[in-house]
Amino acid sequence: MMNRDSFSTFHPAVNFVFFIGALTLGMVIQHPAYLIAGFMGALSYYIILRGTQALKMLLAILPLCIILALINPLFNREGSHILFHVFGNPYTLEALLYGAAIAWIFLVMMLWFGCYSVVMTGDKFTSLLGNLIPSLSLLLVMIFRMVPGFIRKAQQISGARKSIGKGVVEQGSYKEKAASAMTVLASLTTWALEGSIVTADSMRSRGYGTAKRTSFTLYRMTIRDWVVLTIILVLALIVLIFAINGSTAATYTPRFTAAPLTLGFAAYCAYLLIPTILHIKEALQWHISRSKI
Repeated sequence: MMNRDSFSTFHPAVNFVFFIGALTLGMVIQHPAYLIAGFMGALSYYIILRGTQALKMLLAILPLCIILALINPLFNREGSHILFHVFGNPYTLEALLYGAAIAWIFLVMMLWFGCYSVVMTGDKFTSLLGNLIPSLSLLLVMIFRMVPGFIRKAQQISGARKSIGKGVVEQGSYKEKAASAMTVLASLTTWALEGSIVTADSMRSRGYGTAKRTSFTLYRMTIRDWVVLTIILVLALIVLIFAINGSTAATYTPRFTAAPLTLGFAAYCAYLLIPTILHIKEALQWHISRSKI
């Protein structure tokens, strides 16, 4: 059964440029149609990468987005259509729509960052920036590796404390829970400091920093990489041109207005669906090849 993602097999530069464009355009453009397209593109690709885990993450984020949308009119009172009053202040439809747009952008960004974390692995990031900024790329890879490592180690420490009867039950008081958490944090800090010393000694013994660093990478730009990269850049340029001309503009307060859809919207949809289209194309080819066996 084919379970790999096609877009992840491309050169790291292609992946990186795509995600930079998707994140930047997604944050800048606030047109409702573009927001919906961004959500569909990010969600479809995230489902390809994570399966049912993507839907669970979406359900976990949705309540926060709803809260963000609902509380915006409490602070932003601009708008021409008053729905009701809260503590004597107007609760307007335009402010609610603007809050929904901001929450929607946050949701789309979380989905794209989720896709980025799956596709742009540490070896890809190091391969991409290792020759340009070796120290910074190494530092970022170590940081990205440190966070999940800390979480796993904290769970191991908590499990070990429970196994010897020093864990805190759910009915424990806040004082007991805080004391247990501080103990775990102290053990985790000690483990981190010891690990940093071991890492520093290991890097020093291997001669890190004594000479110019060389690098080895398995990634090479092929014809298909150049083709997809060119498509990405062309579509992004089209969207950018229409955005500069105001074709992607939308105003929520004091009155909602949105520019009519143009060719830039079609280019934006095509841009965001590149990973999904590539995956569907490879899946169809795989099933056709399998049927011929």
